[in-house]
Amino acid sequence: MRKHSILIVDDEPDMLSTCREALSGEDLSITLESDPRRALERLGKESFDLVVADIKMPGLAGTELLKASKEADPDLPIILMTAFPEVDSAVEALRTGASDYLIKPLNPEELRFKVARLLEERRIKGENRLLVSHLEKRHGSSDIIGQSPKIRAVLEMVNKVARTPADVMILGESGTGKELIARKIHAQSRRSGRFVPVDCGAIPENLLENEFFGHEKGAYTDASASTPGLLEFAHCGTFFLDEICELSPSMQAKLLRTLQERQFRRIGGKDSISVDVRVVAATNKDIAKEVQEGRFREELYYRLNVITLQIPSLRERAEDIPLLVEHYLPRFVREMGKRIRSVEDQALEILAHYPWPGNIRELQNVLKKAIVLCEKDILTADVLPGFLVTTPPTSDSSPEGFFRLRDRHLQTFEKDYFESLLRKTHGDARAAAQSAGLPLSSFYWHLKKHEIKSESFRT
Repeated sequence: MRKHSILIVDDEPDMLSTCREALSGEDLSITLESDPRRALERLGKESFDLVVADIKMPGLAGTELLKASKEADPDLPIILMTAFPEVDSAVEALRTGASDYLIKPLNPEELRFKVARLLEERRIKGENRLLVSHLEKRHGSSDIIGQSPKIRAVLEMVNKVARTPADVMILGESGTGKELIARKIHAQSRRSGRFVPVDCGAIPENLLENEFFGHEKGAYTDASASTPGLLEFAHCGTFFLDEICELSPSMQAKLLRTLQERQFRRIGGKDSISVDVRVVAATNKDIAKEVQEGRFREELYYRLNVITLQIPSLRERAEDIPLLVEHYLPRFVREMGKRIRSVEDQALEILAHYPWPGNIRELQNVLKKAIVLCEKDILTADVLPGFLVTTPPTSDSSPEGFFRLRDRHLQTFEKDYFESLLRKTHGDARAAAQSAGLPLSSFYWHLKKHEIKSESFRT
């Protein structure tokens, strides 16, 4: 395993020697540089895992060195040293992107601790990037698919929330992608630890406390060794509690105490263990009603409900269905060893008009089944399950019935809308798609559905 490479920059030779001596037994490759400008040149040519630099140096300040090095490697951890321990200088160092700072005269133990912590964080981030890359190669991108206003609003909120320390409550029906949203929050956060998911409804109540908090050796008959709980694994990361309304009242009380104090004790243990975790909770129930009816602790609800994200059901964003089909089809075709290239218009229309009570998870299952049954290179309507094309009951006294009347007017509106866009753009389909806020592939699907030819609008 290669040694971590550290660059130490200070115009005082004695300080360079002190830093080298403090880190000499840490199995590190240390480079010393007394000229900050030469250090900047080396950063452009060589690869380093961490930089330690003085803030005030002749020729180039440590903060300037920091800004320049961050442009080359935004993830490079940098510790700034200062002999002037004012609060303002420490705040300025962190504001400009420093990972940490040290006050002179140097404490060797503090230097070793901070270097070890930052190198470990860099290692974990690197592993996370490799894991994400591996998963995307194997399963495709894990990003949220959709262009509808409702899913866009959710993603905008994720972007705002992710880099804050706030706990998050995710609400939505089963199969809408609550865990995917939680993982996106973690991926976009500044947290260096793991994403640890727990399905609160899948673990028996008598085992849940042990799963959360772990146990000490001898805590019960079969406890032959001390075992950490999931909270410890989530330290510096995200603790995702799926279906949190399934927790028993006693577990709700213990979780509340842990979240308030950020400390807990293992089963059979006497010492408190401190954890730094961000909690993201999710449920498919009406949690406000659960609180009102006494099944969920009010204090825990307010503790977790700092930010609420309401994930729309698939029927609320039906315009995203063609995009989802386009996204999942190639992946499932590879998994099933088929040669299907596309979905015929009639099949896509059936998929787009079904209400999907099971949401995206149900759509995935239907696609997989249809791909297995399909013997052609195009997925046709005849391989789709029969329940997808069941005519909904009419609920109106008019001859056509509400649903058919609504669909007919909707078709007319859609056709008029897309034709008006093409008139404005003189048949430029790409510009029209951008104006509608739709991907080009989805826009072409709508044109084909309404038998509209963009070239007929060109002047």
